[in-house]
Amino acid sequence: MIKIIDINNASEKDILTRDIKLESGVEGTVAEIIENVKTNGDRALLDYCERFDGARPMSLVVTEEEMTEAIRTVEPALLEVITSAKLNIENYHKKQVREGYRTREGVGMILGQKITPLKRVGVYVPGGTASYPSTVLMDVVPAKIAGVEEIIMTTPCGKDGKIAPAILAAAKIAGVDKVIKSGGAQAVAALCYGTESVPKVDKIVGPGNVYVATAKRMLYGLVDIDMIAGPSEILVVADENSNPRFVAADMLSQAEHDKLASAVLVTNSQTLANEVAQEIEKQLAALPRQEIARASIETNGKIIIVKDIFEAVDIANRIAPEHLELCVEDPFGMLDRVQNAGSVFLGRNSPEALGDYLAGPNHTLPTSGTARFSSALSVDDFIKKVQYIYYDAKALEYVKDSIEIFAEAEGLHGHARSVTIRFEEENNE
Repeated sequence: MIKIIDINNASEKDILTRDIKLESGVEGTVAEIIENVKTNGDRALLDYCERFDGARPMSLVVTEEEMTEAIRTVEPALLEVITSAKLNIENYHKKQVREGYRTREGVGMILGQKITPLKRVGVYVPGGTASYPSTVLMDVVPAKIAGVEEIIMTTPCGKDGKIAPAILAAAKIAGVDKVIKSGGAQAVAALCYGTESVPKVDKIVGPGNVYVATAKRMLYGLVDIDMIAGPSEILVVADENSNPRFVAADMLSQAEHDKLASAVLVTNSQTLANEVAQEIEKQLAALPRQEIARASIETNGKIIIVKDIFEAVDIANRIAPEHLELCVEDPFGMLDRVQNAGSVFLGRNSPEALGDYLAGPNHTLPTSGTARFSSALSVDDFIKKVQYIYYDAKALEYVKDSIEIFAEAEGLHGHARSVTIRFEEENNE
């Protein structure tokens, strides 16, 4: 049964704690995997495929024939939905495209910034207990819009040595250049260092399990990453007029992801709290992933009762959830109060699943409270901003004394000299 907490009797730990217990020895295991892939390349990846996925494919690289076969076997209705979702994601993210700029700050001075896309990006797509073609779209489409030259996707294969057809269909529709049959920390290592089959990339994006997240964290600096993704989260702010069946269903939509997922309701209504708790139990009984969802609800699920909706949003800001639903009378009126959330779902008819699949905003979002300082995956994640400076001789002469004073105050006389040398008399002889 989900916990019900009165804010008046709650500690900071009751409100903020996400009970995430990492498996012991993860870092040591990941370090060994990284070193093995770095040293042995494709052979290590194939060994790990055999060990973890139960298959040793003839080739790590998905062939064009396999891509074609996948699209042929996917239900036409699903292909249509994937295509429609891709267009929505594309339309939303096109509005994020930045332009460079150039300014003249004075006579002989030009300052500017140019936007440069990353050359090659790796996209990690989880496998295992479920397959996520939506993740392919969310991670690939912004990269394509940014102008990334080459996109390499990695995802685990099944025991038959094949990748789920819907994953490959999404990869084809989104424009992936190469798909690799590899998952886990080993895939992250391969993207970082490169192997015979896997090109070395500039950045790795996409969610994964604790081994994937640990590998991304350990390799950051050698390669860029999007974020360290933790278990999925939802926080629903709901008033007394909310439908308990809808609220319970929305909470379970995240609980079914992972036993470590977090589903939280913050409400000003004791009645709604009780009804949602009962409804969760009722709906759990009919959920195919009941075991996973129940573990999530019993470990990390909670209902927090507060005095009013304003306090509920304040609690949400303290928790900084991945997904925030505002199931209230005036959601747009409350939106300005929201400071910390990965993505916000406004009103009683905007369930989180809308954002997962079809609406257009990205579903690769900050978790574990990191929405306090980070944002959803976007086009910005796939570009570099290169700044530039031009001063002619007269413009430099105008500021040379200021630079000299500043440089010598820091004890960097060579810096000062690099400016003043340009104005010594001998240069004019």
